[in-house]
Amino acid sequence: MKTYELVGIGNAVVDVISQIDDNFLANMDIEKGIMQLVAQERAEILYGAMRERVQTPGGSVANTIAGAGALGLETAFIGRVRDDTLGRFYASAMADHGIDFVNPPVPDGEVPTSRSMIFVTPDGERSMNTYLGISTGLTLKDVPDEVSGNAKLMFLEGYLFDHDAGKTAFREAARATKAGGGKAGIAISDPFCVERHRDDFMSLIKHDLDYVIGNEAELRSLFETDDIEEAIAKTTEICPIVVCTRSGDGVTLVREGERVDVPVKKVVPVDATGAGDQFAAGFLYGLSKGHDLETCGKMGNLCAAEVISHIGPRPQKDMLAEFKAAGLV
Repeated sequence: MKTYELVGIGNAVVDVISQIDDNFLANMDIEKGIMQLVAQERAEILYGAMRERVQTPGGSVANTIAGAGALGLETAFIGRVRDDTLGRFYASAMADHGIDFVNPPVPDGEVPTSRSMIFVTPDGERSMNTYLGISTGLTLKDVPDEVSGNAKLMFLEGYLFDHDAGKTAFREAARATKAGGGKAGIAISDPFCVERHRDDFMSLIKHDLDYVIGNEAELRSLFETDDIEEAIAKTTEICPIVVCTRSGDGVTLVREGERVDVPVKKVVPVDATGAGDQFAAGFLYGLSKGHDLETCGKMGNLCAAEVISHIGPRPQKDMLAEFKAAGLV
């Protein structure tokens, strides 16, 4: 039976990118520079209007798994796609990246594969219209015991916690991983997810998780406080490993009383998309290899710095070589 160093559960979203002009945005009534959710009918209209599409497999935790896989970890991803053109593309693209995509495309039903349609104007602004589609319907049936039970690290995506079936799947997957001797954790994903499900989030973190990764806004939201130090302290009371990313102020990592603050060199990002996802990839790589907290934080920061230096949410450099150059491995 296969053992995975890292398994992720998250939204399986195809990123569809098209370069357009401002007239196109106006004609299609697309609000510039923001991300908004769209319904199926609107998604199909926008997708049909896109010219010279560039498609890549996306989704927050999926991007993390891809980054960790590129570093050499044995990885798997659990997510739902439809047996349609985009779904088959997603499954094969993940496999091409060396990631075991363990869920076969769903053959029946009327809900298509999730997609984020990203319209890029000449000034570099990205206007995102996301259709969540079939991926949000993930249930416990989509999580094979032989995968979650044989994961050294399990990484969950907070966005999927918005649905009751997702909550159950997360809880059971985390318990299966821990029963097999692994560690389970979550990317909080969004403060609004916390606000909608605070009690359930807190219960999952306290009873079933070994690590939590969130930014300042997400951790503050957990405890409804404006004081980030209070939020970090309270999170460490209920979870063994807490990671708080603080944008240009670096990252704070706490494990069983040991605290490390790792600074970053402030740079102007070319494209901030995927910074948190790739930080998590570097951090989880370090954790899987038994490195100390400071090294894990530095690895995460290097991965985040690389991904914001170019367009796209996945690394373009050999990050293991970057780690070696920095004296981290």
